[in-house]
Amino acid sequence: MRSFFIIKMYNNIQKIISYFNAISLQKVCDINLMNRIDTKFIFNITELNDILKKASKKYNILEINNSRILDYKTQYFDTKNFDMYLAHQNKKLNRFKIRKRKYMISNIIFFEIKFKSNKGRTIKERIKIKNFSNELSDDIKKFIERKTSFNCSNLRQSLLIDFSRITLIHKKQKEKITIDININYKYNTKNINLPFLVITEVKSEKHNKSDFIEILKKQKIYKQNISKYTIGILLLNKGIKYNNFKEKLLTLSKIANNDKYNYVFNKY
Repeated sequence: MRSFFIIKMYNNIQKIISYFNAISLQKVCDINLMNRIDTKFIFNITELNDILKKASKKYNILEINNSRILDYKTQYFDTKNFDMYLAHQNKKLNRFKIRKRKYMISNIIFFEIKFKSNKGRTIKERIKIKNFSNELSDDIKKFIERKTSFNCSNLRQSLLIDFSRITLIHKKQKEKITIDININYKYNTKNINLPFLVITEVKSEKHNKSDFIEILKKQKIYKQNISKYTIGILLLNKGIKYNNFKEKLLTLSKIANNDKYNYVFNKY
């Protein structure tokens, strides 16, 4: 259930995104960015309204079934020792993320493998699947073994993330912006919701000048090499290695600007 804070913020955001021109899912799919450069940003949700207002002239917004804020459910897989998380923590390139993602409005599910190359590019491959469960079907196992070096018998569910997303598409260039809000993490019986946090990714084929990044710079918001996955693993697994993420935890604490969440981040 969404908190009153989130409901109020949603109402404000819904009003602002109503001014964007809509774009269909097919138009978004036509902008194939499965091999791309990602630039990530994190900031407090109270800054989102001004950012969206400034972006409305340059970007269209994805709309499906009259909805412009879309809900997602993502299930990540990792080894018992969190090798994929540690590859990110240890700043290794040529690293993977393995996950199932369910698009709630359409009930479509994909199994996805994301690869971060030593050239700084993100390459995503996926197959459509029927079930969102802890099980890895034979087709999924073959897909993993064909695309990665991981043994499927060593993989297990490592994190569940529920979140909502706004997707913007530049009107003139090949660029997609994803804005993730209402991020909720689950692992076994643990659950942490971060209603204050916005995680944004600017996705493009190459390092073109981005109108959205310029908007963020004017708000004094700068890129952060962090992901929803690493944040969730950090917060729900206290004993895990995190020394290279200490600065990111401090940034998250500052963004939270709330005693409840400062405790969450400062306990490490």
